Amino acid sequence: MVNDATVVILAAGQGTRMKSKLAKVLHRAGGKALVEHAISTARHIAPPERIFVVVGHQAEAVGAVANAAGVRSFEQRQQLGTGHAVMCGESELAGLGGLLVVVTGDCPMVRPATLQSLVDLYQKTGAKAALVSADVDDPTGLGRIVRGDNGDVLAIVEHKAATPEQLTIPEINAGFYCFEAEAFWKHVHEIRTDNPAGEYYLTDMVAILLKAGHRVVALKAADPSELLGINDKVQLANADRILRERKVHELMLSGVTIIRPETVNIDADVVVGQDTVIEPYVQIKGATVIGENCHIASSSIIDHSHIGDNAQIHPFSVISNCTLDAHVHVGPFARLRMNSHLHEGTHVGNFVELKNTEFGAGSKSMHLAYLGDSTIGSKVNVGAGTITCNYDGKKKHRTNIGDRAFVGSNSTLVAPLNIGNEAYIAAGSTITQNVPENSLALGRSRQVVKEGWTPKR
Repeated sequence: MVNDATVVILAAGQGTRMKSKLAKVLHRAGGKALVEHAISTARHIAPPERIFVVVGHQAEAVGAVANAAGVRSFEQRQQLGTGHAVMCGESELAGLGGLLVVVTGDCPMVRPATLQSLVDLYQKTGAKAALVSADVDDPTGLGRIVRGDNGDVLAIVEHKAATPEQLTIPEINAGFYCFEAEAFWKHVHEIRTDNPAGEYYLTDMVAILLKAGHRVVALKAADPSELLGINDKVQLANADRILRERKVHELMLSGVTIIRPETVNIDADVVVGQDTVIEPYVQIKGATVIGENCHIASSSIIDHSHIGDNAQIHPFSVISNCTLDAHVHVGPFARLRMNSHLHEGTHVGNFVELKNTEFGAGSKSMHLAYLGDSTIGSKVNVGAGTITCNYDGKKKHRTNIGDRAFVGSNSTLVAPLNIGNEAYIAAGSTITQNVPENSLALGRSRQVVKEGWTPKR
């Protein structure tokens, strides 16, 4: 990180080619909004208080993303070009000094190492500006980088203005810049709008600085594909694929076993421990953290959850916003949601749903149960078909079950309710009153047998 670096992320445009009512930078690839990728990359070279997102179209929504990421924003009310976008933040930016890095908010595949290399080149050469370039197979319509004998940038020539010789140059401007802040703010108002669009182009700063006698250099990216911007949903889908391929590659190199990685969807911020096995068709989303030596079986979905070491998630289980401690077994076909917490060694079996429930260490619910808004102690056994009736039509109520209690199959527990330590609930009971510890509660009708009834019917 360069403590005197300021990063400006250009994110004010609408993105009309996306054919969407949603601002372009809010579309998602690899599990994050495009602008979130730009912010994450920027945080590798600048402290969050020196990262600014330029908002415009759907400014409030884009600004909320920036705020949630701990960075700042300013508004470009009229979209009058990339140079104008940076100038809109002059009152906040001009006094910061150091170096000014400008990046686009619609290029989610740019690696932090590329931005760091740009900053390194700027610092090593003593230039007043450095930019990122790339060799592309088809540079038609793009600005060409013209270099001098020493490799410095002499000009950025637009396609229409290029000579036949310049049109053969494959090196194009990628739109990422690093400026000496003092030089930038001294000359930025020399940008003119004498172009067909009548806009202030940031690329003009290269010619302005060269004219003032300053040096400009360029970093040629090793992988041009990481500089691709997103302009439509075909490109968005391609970026999503590339980002997810990168993620599974990174995890496998770190010691995670992924079976048929081409079938697995793992978001960018997911963390997975060594020797964990992930089977085909698994989805792992958000800021999920999975420990070491876990097994995540086929078609399970895990979203914004924390799973401890040695956990076993069996097929087709869905886990959302939950915490699972070490040595937990879940599924198959289980659903855990809304801040449920499974303590160490718990077992939640097939077709069991937990919602906003604390499930104590060593407790088990193996079949066909709904446990909602509950606090369940350690080493409790919950029989098949048990439900907590937590909603009275107006309010949610909690069920509290003590340690080592036994809840018989097909029990109905009507909250609010307290069941004491080592209490037993007889199978088939409807329980509406508190049960003291060490007690047996029965809440069912006496069985009646009428012999000989069938022939009379």
